[in-house]
Amino acid sequence: MSRYRPPQKPSSNYITAQGRERLKNEVYQLWKVERPIVTQAVSEAAAQGDRSENADYIYGKRRLREIDRRVRYLSKRLENFIVVDRPPDDPSRVFFAAFVSVEFEDSAGEVKQARYRIVGADELDPSLGYISVDSPLARALIGKRVDDEISVSTPTGVIEYAITDIEYAQS
Repeated sequence: MSRYRPPQKPSSNYITAQGRERLKNEVYQLWKVERPIVTQAVSEAAAQGDRSENADYIYGKRRLREIDRRVRYLSKRLENFIVVDRPPDDPSRVFFAAFVSVEFEDSAGEVKQARYRIVGADELDPSLGYISVDSPLARALIGKRVDDEISVSTPTGVIEYAITDIEYAQS
């Protein structure tokens, strides 16, 4: 058995204007607020002497590396984003940044409703119903209209969805 894993496909570079602002705020928070506090704590821990057994120093340095890594990643992503800040020319179809209401039948046979927003991979938040444009459900929804039906293969089987409503946020 090999440990080789093929490289992941890069995620899409699309992002909503709100998502971009949230990521910019995260970079600001990490770089201007959190990093100076951790840097101060590390310098105080270093002043105490033996660094090899100083937990505050070791964990502070680790946290600094985590902050730097996240800031570097977000900075590179922010440079390459394509911001989608206006609705499409045909708002009757599902495109990026759409709020889509669907009906589906669960495994118990009950008809359920859900509302999703198609967003970029960096904005993913299942608790809000934000799904990545790269997800199988979003790929199946793109380009469809109200009353269209789609099938999505999941680990538990194929789920049939019916689109009941499409909306776009007002900027």
